[in-house]
Amino acid sequence: MISLDAPSRVYINEVVLRDGLQNEAAFVPTDEKIRLADRLSLTGVAKIEVTSFVSPKAIPNLRDAAEVMAGIARHPGVSYCALVPNAKGAERALAAKADEINLVMSIGERHNLANMRMTCAQSLAGFRAVMDLVAGSGVKVNGVIATAFACPFEGTQPLSRVMWAIESYLALGMDAITMCDTTGMAFPSQVESYCGAVRKAFPKVPLTLHFHDTRGQGLANVMAALAAGVGSFEGSLGGIGGCPYAPGATGNVCTEDVVHLLEGCGIATGVDLDSLLSLSREMPKLLGHDMPGHVMHAGKSSELHAFTPDASQKIPCL
Repeated sequence: MISLDAPSRVYINEVVLRDGLQNEAAFVPTDEKIRLADRLSLTGVAKIEVTSFVSPKAIPNLRDAAEVMAGIARHPGVSYCALVPNAKGAERALAAKADEINLVMSIGERHNLANMRMTCAQSLAGFRAVMDLVAGSGVKVNGVIATAFACPFEGTQPLSRVMWAIESYLALGMDAITMCDTTGMAFPSQVESYCGAVRKAFPKVPLTLHFHDTRGQGLANVMAALAAGVGSFEGSLGGIGGCPYAPGATGNVCTEDVVHLLEGCGIATGVDLDSLLSLSREMPKLLGHDMPGHVMHAGKSSELHAFTPDASQKIPCL
């Protein structure tokens, strides 16, 4: 049963070009990234995280960030975002005319040291420099809380830690918040509790949830956040991606699986599922390996098959 607090319309943000490709061993050609971004722009997603302005040594597959941003065709109604690690990255994102930048801090101190090579205090100090840089530019800033529910090195993160991060972000002037289950450790009951508390404390702050399916709980966590009234989710085409500094972590929730779930529950997303599926089914050829998405393999629930009974079949199917 869908909660009465669940929104009737959900917005989908696509992160395959950044979070999805950052762990790929083989370099995906720049023109293929541009082609993928342009086709995603026509599917009805609200935002596309196009790339990350980080050191090419850190993430070789995103070394063409500026070229990709310069080459994409911008579709009205779609926000084109980039992740930046520091003020230098923010300068590059501004030069590339990003609509929005994402700033990331793990609230698990040990994960932040592994992921960002900084303490949380150092991350916040760096964010202050970024906020000074973008002031007056019209570019929105989204504060991303990584390991929002649990850290692979420290365990469950208390709700108070999440609240502290949001308050710190808003005090710096950030426009919106994304809570990430970076390593797929969250449970639906925790997700609903935390999201409900955040929405109650900050009712006017746009909130997005970013889940990973490491332990097979990604879609259940989407439903839990939905029950708490969250109306914006991130996903990765085909379910690829993951954090290189999270032991055992796997990909993001699959965008087309999320859309299939929500639409099946009668919740509008504005996304053309068939277009997403067409794209995801082309991805294995591009990347050279299969994808973990379910609907791309099994087809939509609405797709029926011709009935051709086999009289020799004696084994019941349950």
